[in-house]
Formats: sequence, C-alpha cells, structure tokens
Amino acid sequence: MDHKTVLEKANAAISKGDYETFLSYCSENTKWIFVGDQTLSGKEEVRNYLADAYREPPKFDVEYMISEGDFVTAVGVISLLNEDNQWTDYDYCDVWRFQDGKMAELRGFVIRK
Repeated sequence: MDHKTVLEKANAAISKGDYETFLSYCSENTKWIFVGDQTLSGKEEVRNYLADAYREPPKFDVEYMISEGDFVTAVGVISLLNEDNQWTDYDYCDVWRFQDGKMAELRGFVIRK
C-alpha cells in the first residue's frame, strides 16, 4: 500500500472513532510534533492524546495530499468538538514521515479559523 493510501485509511479510521485501527498504521515509536505547542512520543502518548482531544471523532475536510518519497503532506480543515459542545474549525497542514510503511512522525501546523 502506498503512503498516501495508508494515510487515507488511517484518517478514515480516526473519523469513525476507531483509534486503535488508526494507531495500527503508526510505528511503535511514532512521534507527533505540534509546532508551537507540544510533542508526543510513542503510541501510548498518542493514544492518551486521542482520548483527551477527540471527545467526538474529528471531522476532516482534506483539500489535497502531496506524496513524495517517504513523506505525505495533507492540507485541509479539521473540526473538533470543544468543551462547550461546539464544533470548532482549524486549518491544518500535516507533514507525515513514513518508515517501513508506517506513520513514524507527524509535524502538524494547526491554526484556529
């Protein structure tokens, strides 16, 4: 499966709230860098983040994906349910690095609309 297809399948799983299937596409030592915010290291930290940040599964509107070598960049809008039960939209650009067919590193740029 090519990297772009892996990311599409992973995003489809997370949109359904199937975080364990999503995590199956990540490497054991996956690293998530939210630029200007925080860094997560390993599946357990990512699992905890997903449980905390995604009170309801996020809604993705991917505008485009660019695949080059071991990298896939996705640009779009993600909607998250906030603590007031309101959906909030964020522009995002995720740069994923793949290793051995798994999502090994995320560098995410997220800005509230």
